[in-house]
Amino acid sequence: MKPNIKNIAVLTSGGDAPGMNACIRAVVRTGIYHGKNMFGAVQGYQGLINNNIIPMNARSVSNILHMGGTILKTARCLEFKEDAGMEIAFKNLQEKEIDGLVVIGGDGTFTGAKRFGEKFGINVIGVPGTIDNDLYGSDFTLGYDTAINTVIEAIDKIRDTADSHDRLFFVEVMGRDSGCIALRSAIASGAEAVLLPERETSLKELITKLKAGASTKKSSSIVIVSEGNKYGGAYDIAKAVKRKFTHYDTKVTILGHLQRGGSPSGFDRILGSRLGFAATNALIAGESMKMVGLKGNKIGLTSLSEALSGLGNYKLEDDLLEMTHVLSI
Repeated sequence: MKPNIKNIAVLTSGGDAPGMNACIRAVVRTGIYHGKNMFGAVQGYQGLINNNIIPMNARSVSNILHMGGTILKTARCLEFKEDAGMEIAFKNLQEKEIDGLVVIGGDGTFTGAKRFGEKFGINVIGVPGTIDNDLYGSDFTLGYDTAINTVIEAIDKIRDTADSHDRLFFVEVMGRDSGCIALRSAIASGAEAVLLPERETSLKELITKLKAGASTKKSSSIVIVSEGNKYGGAYDIAKAVKRKFTHYDTKVTILGHLQRGGSPSGFDRILGSRLGFAATNALIAGESMKMVGLKGNKIGLTSLSEALSGLGNYKLEDDLLEMTHVLSI
């Protein structure tokens, strides 16, 4: 029997991602359009526990499409991992008669949502909001496109100084155990090499490639290092390479949380809007314990269990992997 959802809350949890505000806006306004009462939990699951759950209307989400971060704030809530914390959160939702929940975040967020839904029967729909692009069931996660563009812009500027000084730059990018950001930014920025968690490249291979470039008069080289690769961070790799390859003056840049900030790209604004719209409609239609995602430019549903079981199994495109070798000669 389809539940009669009347009150819906939305929250953002875990790491922030560009496009979250577009998603919040879509969730709130879609719910209002269908006559639902809308709420926002400030600081994610911590907000549910602290009863920091505020009413939201159409004006609450005005002029936020262009903003990075999340207007609802976010936090990593250890208390919500415990049954006692979940019990408090559920009671707070009951007090406000909230019977539907949209959670925007990554694997930790979905793990919490899955346990919460199973334990208390709350109707939950997840939206994949993470720059890592590592959730099964969506070709792209919210914030991934913006993060790539941020990385590319930074590398373009690094390239200018690298060329001017005949330097070798190691640029470390985020992604945890996923090399999606590293691979695509390597292609788009013309990097000479990329180190990925999913594909082992020995330091010997890397040095051979760099020496080949130097022998053909390359004035600079840029190596993109995904933070999850087996050899450690960019500093460790740079030291190892420097000992055996002295042609270039070696420098390291770690982009870090720069990649998570900034105004979302047009793609992420539209994706956030589509996913938020779909998430609210799915709740109203009686769906629960599922994630909305983009599959072949169509919005589809994947169970939270399936989305989580596929974590880390995103298959990097074979043609892009081959291009990192062919186009960097």
